[in-house]
Amino acid sequence: MSGGQFISFEGGDGCGKSTQLKLAAAWLREQGVQVLETREPGATDLGLELRRLLLSGEYVPVPECELLLFLADRAQHVKAMIQPALARGEWVLCDRYSDSTLAYQLAARGLSDSADLKPMLDFAEVGASPDKTFWLDIPAEAALQRVSARTNMGEESTRLDEEALSFHQQVHAGFAAIYREHTMRIHRIDATNTIDCIHQEIRLQLQGMLG
Repeated sequence: MSGGQFISFEGGDGCGKSTQLKLAAAWLREQGVQVLETREPGATDLGLELRRLLLSGEYVPVPECELLLFLADRAQHVKAMIQPALARGEWVLCDRYSDSTLAYQLAARGLSDSADLKPMLDFAEVGASPDKTFWLDIPAEAALQRVSARTNMGEESTRLDEEALSFHQQVHAGFAAIYREHTMRIHRIDATNTIDCIHQEIRLQLQGMLG
């Protein structure tokens, strides 16, 4: 059995990454792997408060403030949870990580046009970078239909869920650009497929990582 692995699940709102993370974690546990399921923002006690500030809509931060709050959550998350789990030999499955920051804050908010912020993202990671990323790729229009359906069924939407279609299209374009730059790390998955089909594709990739 190989040592700890750090795997991130990425994609726009409504892509199904949270569902696939849970399925992957359950399958890994069946193989005898110790797994930490986690997310950003909001995995730590401090992160929960940051998540509320970021996503509730009670306050609307300017893009620069939004970026810094996400990075503060990440630094706390890495030091308090991700690094200790990896040190114990556990596999860490994370719902969103730095690629989401690149797609949402830098690409869709336009912050990448104003300065080179990559060093700041690296600093917030505190040395913890994913070994593998699953990007669940779905057109923004289809993803927002899923978000709307969930909301109609009583699930609470977030401030970012409620952004305009153009924002989510820019997010998708941001993820696509990240994928083109990191094809060795990122495995693109057609998220319009069925839940089981996507899970089987992820499972095949995980089998190759088990060693």
